[in-house]
Amino acid sequence: MLTGDVVGRPGRRAFQKYTPKLREEKKIDIVIVNGENSAGGKGFTRKSLDELYHAGADVITSGNHVWDKKDVLEFIDQEPFLIRPANYPEGAPGKGWCIYPFKAWNIGVFNLSGRAFMPDMDCPFQKAEEILREIRSECDVLFLDFHAETTSEKMAMGWYLDGRVNGVVGTHTHIQTADARILPGGTAYITDLGMVGPWNSVLGVKPEIIIRKFTTAMPCRFDLEEDGPCVYSAVIVDIDKKTKKTTGIERILITG
Repeated sequence: MLTGDVVGRPGRRAFQKYTPKLREEKKIDIVIVNGENSAGGKGFTRKSLDELYHAGADVITSGNHVWDKKDVLEFIDQEPFLIRPANYPEGAPGKGWCIYPFKAWNIGVFNLSGRAFMPDMDCPFQKAEEILREIRSECDVLFLDFHAETTSEKMAMGWYLDGRVNGVVGTHTHIQTADARILPGGTAYITDLGMVGPWNSVLGVKPEIIIRKFTTAMPCRFDLEEDGPCVYSAVIVDIDKKTKKTTGIERILITG
């Protein structure tokens, strides 16, 4: 299962509540989750990371907010299954991919950041090629979390990697898209997983704050919505145990 951006304490609570239930009910083997918003809406702390692991996360991906809490610099190099976008410039802390061992399988997961309306990064398409050359032969299955703003860049990456990885999922925009499908080459794809966080919010933030920002054009402090129901957004990707080919993708959207 690949789960969308966990936003702050409400998102962590929802992740803790629903992930164990989904693992049991849907017989899920591996949980990959984007946790870059897990600490106060931006970044990681030791506490937020550990809560995701304890709730059932196996691999944790990130994005443009990975460095927003300086605590992450103290532990990112020691965490084998916490990854950041691989197309950060050479020398950035952490790593952009990992191989998670599951029974007799090696599950490869890599993380890339888009460039449209995002911070300057190395080319994600070229970096994807480098990663495939480096780890493809070591992995039984491969998944990409593409943390990007525009639908066009995400869709282009899906088609670019179609048939070469088992799944390409988009993150970052916090709204689940309704286009989950298996592409012609056999790659599971969705433009954005959505988020795990406050349902009655604007991408996790209190609506009145974002409304004020749009109506006044003045700077605002982005306080998370702490009350009310949460949304849990994810997809379940099915892999054939014999062929290791992708056979299905199911959207999960739990509200309230």
